[in-house]
Amino acid sequence: MSTLGEDIIGSSGTAPFYKIANADEIDSPAIRKGDALRTYVRSLSGFQKEAVVRSSKTGDAWRFVSDEGPYLNGHDAACCPLAFLSVGMVASFMNEILAYAEQKNIEIRKLKLIQDNYYTMKGSMPRRTMVGGAENIELQVEIDCDLGDDELSKFLTEATFASPLNGLMRGQLDSLFKLAKNGTQLACDEATELSSDLLPDPGNVFTALQALSSDLLFMDKVGPTPKKEVKGGTATGSSSLSDEQDRRLNIGAVAVMREDGIKDIQQMQYSPYGTSFRLLSSEDGRAPDANTLISAGIAFCFMTQFGRFVSMLKLDLPDYRIVQDSHFSLGGASGNTGKPGEADPLETHVYLETSESDKTAQEMLDISEKTCFLHAFCRTDLKTKLKINRV
Repeated sequence: MSTLGEDIIGSSGTAPFYKIANADEIDSPAIRKGDALRTYVRSLSGFQKEAVVRSSKTGDAWRFVSDEGPYLNGHDAACCPLAFLSVGMVASFMNEILAYAEQKNIEIRKLKLIQDNYYTMKGSMPRRTMVGGAENIELQVEIDCDLGDDELSKFLTEATFASPLNGLMRGQLDSLFKLAKNGTQLACDEATELSSDLLPDPGNVFTALQALSSDLLFMDKVGPTPKKEVKGGTATGSSSLSDEQDRRLNIGAVAVMREDGIKDIQQMQYSPYGTSFRLLSSEDGRAPDANTLISAGIAFCFMTQFGRFVSMLKLDLPDYRIVQDSHFSLGGASGNTGKPGEADPLETHVYLETSESDKTAQEMLDISEKTCFLHAFCRTDLKTKLKINRV
């Protein structure tokens, strides 16, 4: 099949990622736990999307884009939604490991994190039985330090629990939603309704963005991902658009700290097989922070499911947007709370432009929530399986 839509990202002449100079003009939610982020996303063309994320804690705002590869007939002009979550997660783990080591006066001479995230998609789209799932995370830590084996295992386990993302992994959080069709609010059907008011349509947020200049390249296409065998994985083109599916996804991330203190993270697209991208992350504003990348990834993934559902069933949805609020605690080590990370349920406002019926608009939301890998991530009790290699 041919690619879907225009390659707006590739032909725009605009940097795919940049820090926003006029961040104060962008609304963000009140802080409840330690950090609150508002993510605005709009569809561009096909599976290409644009996002703006602003943190209430830092005041910083970032612009991102996302695309898909041949498995969804995308243009491969930017990293996929799941890459953002994996990169943000491994960055958050590294933040807590390094902060915890500093608190305990542990010298870490070398550190490299190799992470694998796994997801599933099963069922039939025409029969409306397709459901996305999330599996436990595998984290391999390559480290050089003086801790004994038992001490090191305990240290790393506590550090991963300290990540704010732990709040979305542990337990089962059902996401909350508001829905609007053609400017008119609709009640949710199966999706859990958010009790607060519908936020204003986010369309105007994207029109006045001003990029802050930087000599850093925040996203770089590295090339084909090194191949590995993934049980239940897929590599064929258009595989993610099949009517009947029983497949397993594997997105990897490999993180190291550069000499300038910025985390260099390579995203691995093992299954469905695709391109590897390198992203940067930092907590000091020089590059996107971990919570910002995580929030963008969840919102992008949810948006992809709308595009996938309507393209598979030939429904009318020329334009769609969301506003997502995410609330995280401070890190247990990096924020000096001494506690495991916490999070509130995601709150997402959905704006659809469609000639379809109200019932179909409600179904678009319901199916997209059920098939979203990262909303499944939130409603599944997950663990991080550690493997430690001394180097």
